[in-house]
Amino acid sequence: MELSSWSLGDIWFCILGLFLVLYVVLDGFDLGIGIISLFARSEQRRDMMMASLGSVWDANETWLVVFAGALFGAFPAVYGIVLHGLYIPIILMLFGLIFRGVAFEFRAHARHKQYWNYCFGGGSLLAASMQGVALGALIGGIPVEEMAFNGTVWHWWSPFAVLTAVGVVFGYMLLGATYLIMKTQGRLQQHARRVAKITAWLTVAISLIVSLWTPMRFDYIAQRWLEWPTLLYLAPLPIAAAGSFLMLLRAIDKGYEHTPFFWSVGIFIFAFIGLVSSFYPFLIPPSVMMANVAASNNTLLFMLAGIGLLIPIMIFYNGFQYRVFQGKIKVDDYGN
Repeated sequence: MELSSWSLGDIWFCILGLFLVLYVVLDGFDLGIGIISLFARSEQRRDMMMASLGSVWDANETWLVVFAGALFGAFPAVYGIVLHGLYIPIILMLFGLIFRGVAFEFRAHARHKQYWNYCFGGGSLLAASMQGVALGALIGGIPVEEMAFNGTVWHWWSPFAVLTAVGVVFGYMLLGATYLIMKTQGRLQQHARRVAKITAWLTVAISLIVSLWTPMRFDYIAQRWLEWPTLLYLAPLPIAAAGSFLMLLRAIDKGYEHTPFFWSVGIFIFAFIGLVSSFYPFLIPPSVMMANVAASNNTLLFMLAGIGLLIPIMIFYNGFQYRVFQGKIKVDDYGN
């Protein structure tokens, strides 16, 4: 039975969603640690934060590269519109990632580390906030006419985009703090618990505002969440996200070390699924639908044969990497 263009588009839509989730979770926590490092009270604590990332941070960004390449191949029109419409935030995001990458390597060999500390933390903050701005601009709608961007260079800047940027920053700090709970001990771990609890409340609060604001901008989203039986299918998502939030707070209060990170990941996953469910089948709301911009059948099948085989290999590699470098950073090596 030959796959139709629509079903192949659905498959690639799910694959791209997988790539994006893996990037947000994996690179999200190390961006979050970079932001948290800006407020570290001592160089020893900052050393421990850096050490927790030393063996994994560069591989985490691989998923962003794979996502961009797959988007270009599967939905080239979307790639062109988004890159054109969000040129400034995307460029600033890349600058932030470059700054933090260079700073991470140079800091290890520098006598005076303060400059590189600011570059690493500032680059992390810039990259995270620009990702949030891009998300807000995409949710808010990119002006498109005849499958081409039709807006101004500053169309992406809005109060809604700023709000989503703040939410992404706090969300990444939550992932970073819960990761530090897993990897550290002593005073730094206690500090990470406090940061995790504060950022959890802030992340959920901003997510709630965004979730209420979005249906006000698009009537079809409000109808999708309120109509029956769609409501029956979508209602478990906010319930599951709220449950993950409550379990996260409980895990922090109980002093658990591993479960806070996984519950924080759960919040992100359920929020992501809810967001995708709100906009599907639009790739660029409210005008660009997936069926209208998917690449040809032959292209999608060729990519599926190539990249599809690499997906389990990449996931296995990432999992093996975290398995090898599991365990805590020793306090004795860096102080407390």
